Amino acid sequence: MGVELTIESLDQDGRGVAHHDGKVAFVDGALPGERVDVEWLRRKPSYDVARAVAIRTPNAARVTPRCPHFGTCGGCSLQHAGVALQVAAKQRALEDALARLGRVSAAMMLPPVYGPAWEYRWRARLSVRHVVKKGGVLVGFHERKSSYVADMRECHVVPRKLSDLLVPLRELVAGLVIRDRMPQIEVAFGEPLPGSDRTGTVCILVFRNLEPLSEADTLQMIAFAREHDVDVWLQPGGPATAAPLSPASSGLCYTLPEFGVTMPFSPTEFTQVNPFINRVLVRRAVALLAPAPRERVADFFCGLGNFTLPIARSGAHVVGVEGSGALVERARANAAANGLAEATSFAVANLFTVTPGSLAPWLPLDRVLIDPPRDGAVELVKALPAADAASALKRIVYVSCNPATLARDAGILVHERGYALAAAGVVNMFPHTAHVESIAVFERESGTAGAADAGTPDEQGAAAA
Repeated sequence: MGVELTIESLDQDGRGVAHHDGKVAFVDGALPGERVDVEWLRRKPSYDVARAVAIRTPNAARVTPRCPHFGTCGGCSLQHAGVALQVAAKQRALEDALARLGRVSAAMMLPPVYGPAWEYRWRARLSVRHVVKKGGVLVGFHERKSSYVADMRECHVVPRKLSDLLVPLRELVAGLVIRDRMPQIEVAFGEPLPGSDRTGTVCILVFRNLEPLSEADTLQMIAFAREHDVDVWLQPGGPATAAPLSPASSGLCYTLPEFGVTMPFSPTEFTQVNPFINRVLVRRAVALLAPAPRERVADFFCGLGNFTLPIARSGAHVVGVEGSGALVERARANAAANGLAEATSFAVANLFTVTPGSLAPWLPLDRVLIDPPRDGAVELVKALPAADAASALKRIVYVSCNPATLARDAGILVHERGYALAAAGVVNMFPHTAHVESIAVFERESGTAGAADAGTPDEQGAAAA
């Protein structure tokens, strides 16, 4: 017999949250405000997991998922919710994390950053498996909560070009001698390199080959690249071993036109998945940081310079610090290519073990931007000068891909270092997923980031479109 539940909210995985028999219940396929019939998938002492089998009272924002693989493929979890509801749920998740984990609240919530909901994902890592029981080679994302590869024939969050290639890629790999030794295809889209005679969007497919290709395999790969107008790379070892196969010379970049910046990158180097939102995120971060000429600014976890170079356009001197030596070299090269070598300096450092002593050589600083991975920046925020110190920072902008670690670090900055959380807001970098990207502003003195810095919802959406 089914059980009827009333859904109260969404959790960090996009599941509905309800209560039953004194326990929390997580319900796949349910949205806030809905009354649903569920079947239990797992019963635990402190919580239950279920899936909705009938929607008795639907949320007005419920929509029909566009993708036929939704529910099986793990690439998306919220295609059944309208984008406005997705953004509202992410904002609530951010506010709840700040309050519950950090015991802080922002003086001002920033309008959300949003943009195109489809074909936004310009980077993807596709798994490849030869599965005889499913008819041959599968190419796609993993199934939900599984290591199996989803049987995908289309995808609506990646560019149409890649969606149309899913079946041809299956056929290509199936015809290779080493089809069982090619577990992954990394995909990167971008703009042509400066000086190139190419136009339009460049698509690079990096095939992870665990064995060398035979001559016949090589010829097939080259023919595939020419037929489908893609660049094919091979990666026999770690990311540094990736190199073009066809054409022999290949590369790509992205641009930040508002700052006059062009960023060449390798398809195996980290860049933001969503180039449309990245442009707006960089604009917002720089506006909120508000660097001034001759100020000293640090960009911690700087990567290849995504924020470093736009900040340097302000006339400030920017120190970019990153744990990857390869990315630091890329950032230096990008700074030189954009005429910003004198306005920037870079260093390789493990920011997960930083101390006040190891931070001291980069001080004094006026402003800091922090853009860490999901683990956050707990040791870094502990090492920063306190708000009442002579070397206190005027402003800290923290870009986060994990609201839990942002909340933890915000609690340290507010309760231990004495800074005020002036503003925070969400960035819908990954539509149709529960992934929450966000940005927060901390100031030496209590107050709020200026409204002019924040922009408006319409401005953010138009700029990302």
